[in-house]
Amino acid sequence: MPIYAKDLGWVLETAHLGYALGLDSHGLLAHRYWGARLPYPEDYPPAANPQGWASFNSAAHLTNEEFPANAGPKYIDPCLKVSFVDGVRDTVLNYFHAEVAGADGQELVLTLNDAYYPLQVKLHYYCHVEHDLFERWVELENLGHQPITIERAFSAQWHLPRGIEYRLSHLAGRWADETHLHRQTLQPGKLVLESRRLTTSHHANPWFALDRGSATEEQGEVWFGVLAWSGNWKLVAETTDFFSTRLSLGINDWDFAWRLEGGESFTTPSSLAGYTRQGFGAASRILHDYVRDCVLPHELTPHKVLYNSWEATTFKVDEPSQIKLAEIAAKMGAELFVLDDGWFHKRDLDNAGLGDWWPDERKFPNGLGGLIKAVNGLGMDFGLWVEPEMVNPDSDLYRAHPDWVINFPIRPRSELRHQLILNFARPEVQEYILARLDRLLRENNIAFVKWDMNRNVSEPGWPEAQGDARELWVRYVYGLYYVWQTLRDRHPQVIWQSCSGGGGRADLGILRLADQIWTSDNTEASARLSIQDGFSQVFPANVMEAWVTDAGSDLVPLEFRFHVSMCGSLGVGGNLLHWDENERALAARLIAEYKEIRPIVQLGDQYRLISPQEQAFSAVQYVDKARSEAVLFVFRTYLPDPAQLPQVYLRGLDPQARYEVDGYGVRSGTAWMEAGLLVSLKNLESKLIRIRIVQ
Repeated sequence: MPIYAKDLGWVLETAHLGYALGLDSHGLLAHRYWGARLPYPEDYPPAANPQGWASFNSAAHLTNEEFPANAGPKYIDPCLKVSFVDGVRDTVLNYFHAEVAGADGQELVLTLNDAYYPLQVKLHYYCHVEHDLFERWVELENLGHQPITIERAFSAQWHLPRGIEYRLSHLAGRWADETHLHRQTLQPGKLVLESRRLTTSHHANPWFALDRGSATEEQGEVWFGVLAWSGNWKLVAETTDFFSTRLSLGINDWDFAWRLEGGESFTTPSSLAGYTRQGFGAASRILHDYVRDCVLPHELTPHKVLYNSWEATTFKVDEPSQIKLAEIAAKMGAELFVLDDGWFHKRDLDNAGLGDWWPDERKFPNGLGGLIKAVNGLGMDFGLWVEPEMVNPDSDLYRAHPDWVINFPIRPRSELRHQLILNFARPEVQEYILARLDRLLRENNIAFVKWDMNRNVSEPGWPEAQGDARELWVRYVYGLYYVWQTLRDRHPQVIWQSCSGGGGRADLGILRLADQIWTSDNTEASARLSIQDGFSQVFPANVMEAWVTDAGSDLVPLEFRFHVSMCGSLGVGGNLLHWDENERALAARLIAEYKEIRPIVQLGDQYRLISPQEQAFSAVQYVDKARSEAVLFVFRTYLPDPAQLPQVYLRGLDPQARYEVDGYGVRSGTAWMEAGLLVSLKNLESKLIRIRIVQ
C-alpha cells in the first residue's frame, strides 16, 4: 500500500520516495518528511511541535503547515486567502476527515473545514508509485448559501528539511531566447517567479529544482516540481529567519478573484514534485518518463519528420506553390507537410483575416482538398497552422462581434501584431471556434494542427462577466482547455502542437492536449543549443519540435543545423527552393539517419553531458530503455584556437556490457563511462556518433 495512516498521521510512498504529514499538538496539519523512502512507516519523523518564540512569533508561525491559510499570527506567505460576505478576510481551517480514495488506493484526501464559515477545503495527494512523483491539488467548496470570494488558492506548498541553505534552479528568458537555466541561493525572505501574461510565458516556467548548493547533473539531492497550468501562475520560494524553506506554487493571485456561490466548488491545477539523490539529470528523466507515460494524449509513437512551408512562401501561398515544395520535401524524406499562415480568408499579410477560419477563395478556389490529395499522394500527411484565440480588427468575425475580445470599454484596444485576443472565457466564443475548426477537420484529411498564439494580454476586461470579472484569467484557460479537448475527442487521430510565438505556452497542463511544443521562434542552431538544453530540464525530446531552417546559414553548416534539430522531434523549415542539389541530398541522408535513431532520441533517456549554457563545446546523449543502443551528439560553436576539448564521458550504459562506439572501437560500458572519449571538432562542427551493444 502506498498510503499508511496512524494516529492522525499519514505516510505516502512511491517506489523510492516517502512523504509524511500529520496533525501536531496544536491541531495544525503539519509537514513531517519529504525525501528518500524509509524502510518502515514508523521510521518517518513525527510532526514537530514548535513553541512560540516571544510575542512576535507564535507556534503557528513556526509550524511547517501543509496548506496554510491566511489566519492568526502566522506571518508567512499563505496558500489560501478568501473573503466572506461579512468582511472577514481570514480562514481558520480545522481537520475534519481523511479518506484513501481510488480503486488503486493511491490517493489521500484530507478534508478541512473553516471553524465558523461553511467553507470546506479538500487536500488531494496522489502517489505516482512507478514514476516517483507526488501530485497535489486542492478543492474548495462553499457549503453555504452566501458567496465566498477566493483571492488566492495555491495548489501546494512543498517543505524542505530545516536548517539548510538551498539553491533554486529555474528557467527564464524572453521571446526567441527562452528556457535559460538560472541558479541562485535563497536568502531570508521571498523570491517570486510568475506569469501575468494569460499564458505560461516565454519569460519564466512553472518548474523548480532545489538543492543544497552542490548537486550536479549526476549526483546530489534534488527536490523538484512543476505546476500543470497554462495560464497565469506564481511560484513563491520563502526562507524564514527560523531556518525553514518552503515553496508554494499555483494560480497567480495577481488581479485574481473568484466568486464561489453556494453549492459551488473550485479546483486548483495540479502540482507534481519528486526527489532524487542522482542530481538534476535524474530529476529531468523522472519528469520525462512521467510526461511520456501519463500526460501526452497519444501512445508512445515517434513523431514524423515534418516540412513547414512558412519560410519559403510566407503569406504567398496557393495550391501550385505548396505542391512544388511538397514534392521536394517528399524526395528528401519528409513524412508530414504543414501549411502555415496565409491560407485562410483574405489573409495576405498579418493585419487581416484572423478569426475567419475557412480557405481563401482566391488562393484555394476549390478548398484545401486538392492540395491535401497531392500531399497524400506523395506519401505524406497534411498539417495546418491556426491561431484560434486571435482576431484581426480587419476580419468578418470582428466586424460582426467586436464585443468578443478581451477589453475595457473605456480604454483603447492595444493591437499587437495587428491582433486582439478573443475572450475564450465566453461560451459563444468557444462554440464559434469549435464549429469552425471542427468543420475544417471533418471536411479535410488533416493529420496535424499547429495551434499558435502570437501576443499576450492587455486591457484584461470582461464587461459581460456574470461573476467577478477577475475570473477571466482562469475561465479563459478553462475555455481553451474545453475547446481543445472537445476537438481532440471528436478527432482523436490528429496530432496537435502548442505554439505561442515559440515557447510561450510550454507546461504540463497543455501537454494533456498537445502532443508537442514549438520550442522557440529562434531557429538559429547555435542559439538553439542553450534553449534546448534548458527545455530538457522539464520536457522530453519527443515533445520538443526542432526545425532546420536557413537562419544563420551563411555561417552555420547544414549538417550542424540538422544535428541540433535531430536532438528533438525533427522538422525542416528552410526555403527548399533555394537549396541546391547537394544540400537536398545531404538533408535526405540526415533525415534517413534520423529515422533510424528517432526511437532512441524521442523515447529514450537523455543525459546532458556537457552543457551549451556553460561551454562552447557541448555534448548530449540518448540511450534506449534497454540500454542496447545510444546516440551521442557533440557540438562546437566558437572557441579560439588552439583549443583543448574536454573528454566526453558517456552515461546510462550497462557497466558490464561491451559497446561499439562508431569510430572509437569496442570497450565495456564502464570504460566508456569512466575513461570516456575525445572528440575532435573545429568551430561550428558537430558529430553524431552511434553506440551499439556488442553481443
